[in-house]
Amino acid sequence: MSDDFIGIITDALNQADTTKVWMETDDVTTTVRGKMVHVFDVTKAIFLHAASSGKHIAFQATFSIGCPGDSDSDVYLVEDDLPVNASTINQIKQPIAAKFSLYPLGSGTYMDVIYRQIEAMKEYAFVSPAHYSTRLDGEAAEIFDGLHTVFEEVVNAGSSHTVMTVTISANSPSHRGERHE
Repeated sequence: MSDDFIGIITDALNQADTTKVWMETDDVTTTVRGKMVHVFDVTKAIFLHAASSGKHIAFQATFSIGCPGDSDSDVYLVEDDLPVNASTINQIKQPIAAKFSLYPLGSGTYMDVIYRQIEAMKEYAFVSPAHYSTRLDGEAAEIFDGLHTVFEEVVNAGSSHTVMTVTISANSPSHRGERHE
């Protein structure tokens, strides 16, 4: 949300350590593929580096696992589980507002799964309902950790194809730190 959006985006992409993921940026998106721990680590780093510019940042992500096809980055699935950006980004304090939607595809009791994960997010953020999503307010690092945790829990519980969409805003002129209920 700045005249210098190209610089903010490219600086954030360059500052994030992406050695444990496959990543490709085009004129529409940046795709990050690899082990779940590293995908969340890299996307959190990219967002926090962009937000640390102080400019209004809007971030949209789709996290997905279990989608058939596209195996170009499978070589990155043998990486260890140590997130390479954690030591540099977890100290960054950045209040954010976010919305997420979780889709545990192939589960007959998907609403129970979704409600359990919304409840679990309360450990990481202030949670409130929103149309077609759940609103989260709090610290970026904690919210990203919560999103990673709930996504992983759904996958580990047996969802054969899980999708989560996330929209995050930082440094918005309309956000003054108050929580919206």
